[in-house]
Amino acid sequence: MNKKLWLTAAAGILASATTLADAPLVAITQIVAHPALDAVHEGVVDELSEQGYTADDNIRYMHESAQGDTAIAAQIAKKFAGEDPAVIVAIATPSAQSVAAAVRGIPVVFTAVTDPVEAKLVDNLDKPGKNITGVTDAIALDKQIAMIQQIVPEAKNIGTVFNPGEANSVATNTKIKAFFEDKGLTLVEAPATKSSEVLAAARSLVGKADAIYITLDNTVVSAMEGVVQVGEQNKLPVFAADTSSVERGAIAALGFDYYDVGRATGKQVADILKGANPGDIPVGHLEELNLFINPGAAAKMGVDLPQEVLDSAAEIVGE
Repeated sequence: MNKKLWLTAAAGILASATTLADAPLVAITQIVAHPALDAVHEGVVDELSEQGYTADDNIRYMHESAQGDTAIAAQIAKKFAGEDPAVIVAIATPSAQSVAAAVRGIPVVFTAVTDPVEAKLVDNLDKPGKNITGVTDAIALDKQIAMIQQIVPEAKNIGTVFNPGEANSVATNTKIKAFFEDKGLTLVEAPATKSSEVLAAARSLVGKADAIYITLDNTVVSAMEGVVQVGEQNKLPVFAADTSSVERGAIAALGFDYYDVGRATGKQVADILKGANPGDIPVGHLEELNLFINPGAAAKMGVDLPQEVLDSAAEIVGE
């Protein structure tokens, strides 16, 4: 390469580096890695790419997982606050609460949060105010319980494993108990404060519960295989609110596609990068629910799936 061409190439590289250094930084914090939350992350990045924000071109990313530890989530939030990003994306309630407590003025977009009001992230879903908005994955309890009753109508005592440290899990259980009162059902709770306790907590439900229903508790979803193991070994049907858990061995779930949750979140992030005030963006919520069924898991847990349930499934795992 002659000197002139070399200088031209060097100038181009320098200009590119300068442009990338000036590109907006999107910092993503995630409470734990499991398929649903990983799909949210993927959806955020894909949506931003579709809207013209491409990594290593005109946007920069940071992404860290708290590995299920709220203390680490708080450390990540403080670290991100020091980086002064254009937007912080917080995946799941504990990460969102940590970010909300650590930053002032930096736009925050939470996602995969079941009850943003109960979690004290916003006071109003339509007008969040301040520097925060996001997407909720609030579950349709009535429809999910109806699905469980359709498959195992004889089940009266429904067990659930949950982390008492996850505010939304506690709030969800309270709602389930109130919902059960009119239906003659009982919720049997088994606490697990960390993923390593999930298997033992699930085992404690044997003999007490007729079926197990796992909500959107991230500690439990991250260790879903332990719950499935208990279900298979004891012919105890396992259901989930998270559709990705069906591929991991739950019989059925009626819920969102978490990749779509991520895409909806990415749209909010793009709007903020284009100048929108996060406090003016209503909290988003997906409407479409999909029924995922795993006939193989049903067979292992001694359940015969009604044909009408199979006919209504959006996806049958294993076929």
